Amino acid sequence: MDGRNVFSSKSDVAYAELRQLILSGSLEAGARIAQYELADSLEMSITPIREALRRLSAEGLIELDAHRNARVASMSAAEARHLHEVRLALDPTAIELAADRRTDQDLASLRAAVDKLLPVTRRWGEEALTAHREFHSLVYRSSHNDVLIRMLDDLWDKSDRYRRLGIELPPDDETRERDWSEHHRMFELIAERKGDEAAALMRQHIVNSVTASAIDALETLADVPPARSRAKR
Repeated sequence: MDGRNVFSSKSDVAYAELRQLILSGSLEAGARIAQYELADSLEMSITPIREALRRLSAEGLIELDAHRNARVASMSAAEARHLHEVRLALDPTAIELAADRRTDQDLASLRAAVDKLLPVTRRWGEEALTAHREFHSLVYRSSHNDVLIRMLDDLWDKSDRYRRLGIELPPDDETRERDWSEHHRMFELIAERKGDEAAALMRQHIVNSVTASAIDALETLADVPPARSRAKR
């Protein structure tokens, strides 16, 4: 057996495991990565762990210092806004293409995904987020543009930490219920091949998303002076 393939597969396992822990919020922003403990839990040497950390560092999810210490990258309003801006540009394109190119099988999959949707709130938590992602992922795949699908999948992954922050904010039931109903309307517009209307609705949908709420919260927090500075006033 080729040793390079063994190393690559172990590195891929470590990469996938760490990436999921970070994006799901199980490893919080700023948390230290216990590399040797992780290696023991995955039953592998430290070498594939470090390779995985380098890959995650290149994606901006891990911060490495000169001593090979690793921490989960911090979250920032700037990063959240950059991710949001790109989704505003690409998601409407994806759904417009989906309305034009969707197949009967695409519609069947989307209809099943719509039936699973729940309002994205603290009450429904991970179940709602999983259903939400499935619907959007199927919209992307219905575009039948592989480059666009890969880009949007990556954007979705990197936005997940901010999405989870958004659902922890004070509830806004009216907005979240509207968000839920918009998905149903998107499906109808794709079925009716009304690409322009679907793109306009998708853009508005993202403007009002939980990620947008997280951006507002992070920007407000960044504007609050440190406690010590306030005390001097």
